[in-house]
Amino acid sequence: MRIVFMGTPEFAVPSLERLLADGHEVAAVFTQPDKPRSRMKLIPSPVKAAALQHGLTVLQPTTIRDEAVLQQVRDLHPELLVVVAYGKILPKALLEIPTVAAINVHSSILPRYRGAAPINWAILQGDAETGVTVQHLGEELDAGDIILVKRTAIDPQEDAGQLYDRLAVLGAEALSEAAAALAAGTAERIPQGAAIEPYAAMLSREMSPIDWNKPAQTIVNQIRGLIPWPCASMELEGKRVKVYRGAVGANTSAQPGAIVSADKRGIAVAAGDDRTVVITQLQPEGGKRMAADAYLLGHPIKV
Repeated sequence: MRIVFMGTPEFAVPSLERLLADGHEVAAVFTQPDKPRSRMKLIPSPVKAAALQHGLTVLQPTTIRDEAVLQQVRDLHPELLVVVAYGKILPKALLEIPTVAAINVHSSILPRYRGAAPINWAILQGDAETGVTVQHLGEELDAGDIILVKRTAIDPQEDAGQLYDRLAVLGAEALSEAAAALAAGTAERIPQGAAIEPYAAMLSREMSPIDWNKPAQTIVNQIRGLIPWPCASMELEGKRVKVYRGAVGANTSAQPGAIVSADKRGIAVAAGDDRTVVITQLQPEGGKRMAADAYLLGHPIKV
């Protein structure tokens, strides 16, 4: 099919490349404007970089609602509009342009975790399974009819960054199947229904500090779920430390927040359910990410 593709981050790149590998004609790629890295340099989005490598036409409007932009899309005569983490809510007038469908790849099993950060929230909530959904686009966010879903187990040690990479590949596979079904006229169309599952709100810095009164597994999920940003954090000897790796440890009778042990195995901190969280990787303020035992060599901690 003839496709207009809209996407911005690294997550969308496998989907774009899979469409090309499948033999679809990508008429143009829309992506967010280049972002400043410094006063003198603008950085293109990962999707733009990939599109240019393939010699595709790249368009970067500051707004997608302008009539001139809508006319650009009409002039491309797309059969399919594919959106993968583009970063803007699209107007109805745009969704009505493609002759076959306007579809989206969403990184959760809809209707669970509609919203901006579904990968992070699946881990924050301690889910054992997640997946990707290819859906028809509508005016309401992430509420369109479902074409297909692909599921995958979440490894108990997997963080949001690692899951992001896996779901990007899974999303490309799902998109490939959905596009083939749409081309053949065999695609399913399953309404999501009115039930609203947990909403995947945007992450914020306020989510970063660890509350040691919470259960150990909840804290470990926070550590895993807030990577790569904003990262879980704690205070050690008066300084803020980002926490990148942690696991539920042994039982303890210590008060929540007390350091139970600090050695080559990591820094064990008491949580609110009489278990410890063993921190094995961290980043001191102004320093580099490192193993906890390496941190302890220069920062001895009293138990």
